[in-house]
Amino acid sequence: MEILPQFEHKFDMVFADPPYFLSNNGLSIQSGKIVSVNKGDWDTSEGFEFINNFNRNWLGLVKNKMKDDATIWISGTMHNIFSIGQILIELGFKILNIITWEKTNPPPNFSCRYFTHSTEQIIWARKNDHTPHYFNYELMKQLNGNKQLKDVWKLPAIAPWEKSCGKHPTQKPLAVLTRIILASTKPNAWILDPFTGSSTTGIAANLSNRRFLGIDKEEAFLNISKNRKLEIENPKTTATYKQKISGFNNKNELELFLVGEPSTNYTTGLNIL
Repeated sequence: MEILPQFEHKFDMVFADPPYFLSNNGLSIQSGKIVSVNKGDWDTSEGFEFINNFNRNWLGLVKNKMKDDATIWISGTMHNIFSIGQILIELGFKILNIITWEKTNPPPNFSCRYFTHSTEQIIWARKNDHTPHYFNYELMKQLNGNKQLKDVWKLPAIAPWEKSCGKHPTQKPLAVLTRIILASTKPNAWILDPFTGSSTTGIAANLSNRRFLGIDKEEAFLNISKNRKLEIENPKTTATYKQKISGFNNKNELELFLVGEPSTNYTTGLNIL
């Protein structure tokens, strides 16, 4: 909220993974061990009005940095997604889809009093109601056996190789971000992540020949981001990662698609503020 008003650059796409506000001193299971659900002070709720005001403030600032035909993707759970949907409509966004990301390897429910929490929601919206947005329909159809891709995505959570530079408590998998970026941007697009964390969005963007700017308030997470960027400056690592990303029909499909996209004449960059 301090940095966004300081520059005039406009973005083609935004991915935001804002606080879910679920740090309530509860317990969960991770890798077979009982762990706290607390992520940090930034994930602690101060009530319904606090959450609404927070979402209204950051979404308003982000909307001002989006191009007229830009779209935004926002991830969440029941803890924050209803507030975000309400504020998007209030601010004049047009909601396009609500993607349900079904995790193929969710942790079991600790209390055994509820169904296993195995999904997250990702709202896809465009800045303006009447300005057309970009959607790579043909590629998404190709990834689904030449049938329209549904709004339920079965993709795994992060794999161990995605944490080689350190772990973020709410890190998203490259499979999810890569699909989002390829679905809604063209080569050379500028992508913003205002809650960048360990910059999975930026790594997916750079691996997909897109440009990226990320903002975060935690320096420790930004150090992970920088180290992840340094990793993919090695061509062998980049090639390996492209083959490992889930959600494609075979390990070479991503690279073959990127080779077939229109050529670009920029130096791929990941900038972190």
